[in-house]
Amino acid sequence: MVEGAGGLVGAEAVGRRDDGPARCAPDPGVFQQECIDAFVGSQVAQGFSQITIDNGTGVLERFLALADKPAWEITEHDVDRVIAALVKRGVTQTTRRGYVQSFRGFFGFLEARKAVEIEALFGCRLRDPLDRFNSARHVSSETPGLVPPPTVERVDAFFGFLRDRLETARKWAPAARDYALFRTLYHAGLRAQEAAALEIRDVHFNRGPFGKLHVRLGKGARGSGPRPR
Repeated sequence: MVEGAGGLVGAEAVGRRDDGPARCAPDPGVFQQECIDAFVGSQVAQGFSQITIDNGTGVLERFLALADKPAWEITEHDVDRVIAALVKRGVTQTTRRGYVQSFRGFFGFLEARKAVEIEALFGCRLRDPLDRFNSARHVSSETPGLVPPPTVERVDAFFGFLRDRLETARKWAPAARDYALFRTLYHAGLRAQEAAALEIRDVHFNRGPFGKLHVRLGKGARGSGPRPR
């Protein structure tokens, strides 16, 4: 016991500083949802469309539900487990890549904006669980916000280059094919794989004022396989 101005004081209170109530860690699920909301806000600031944001958020939430733990606790083994579950469900490689990419974007946001707060609240230092063994091919750490679409001037210059090449190409047919292919991609909004799968029978010049393309092998959704359009 120590005698002070106010009388005897317990030894355990000596040297204690009253900083007010201790800060309690929030519920991990609630905090993670707050992080997702902040991540969505950052995508709005980057100019993502609402459809893109909604689709990406849905994929991210399904990934986290399969992992069944907060994002900052997910390890490389958890990512392996999620991917294995998707494979078992028959999800295609392209869709699985989308799951990984959605989580990669969210985890990068946590590293940039929430790492200090997460360590203070949960005592967990962020460590990226994605590596070359569980990241599907062609998955990039870049986001669409870092690669803006080309300007109108840039597109005009590109097609001008292709037209000039038609006049000087040693073999005119391949140059004309390339020009027609890029024009089709640009005006019809086709994906490269969809355009590559087109055949002569898919082009109908006599339908409508501008003709019509039959995309027999269009991109599918949710593992459904190719869809015509």
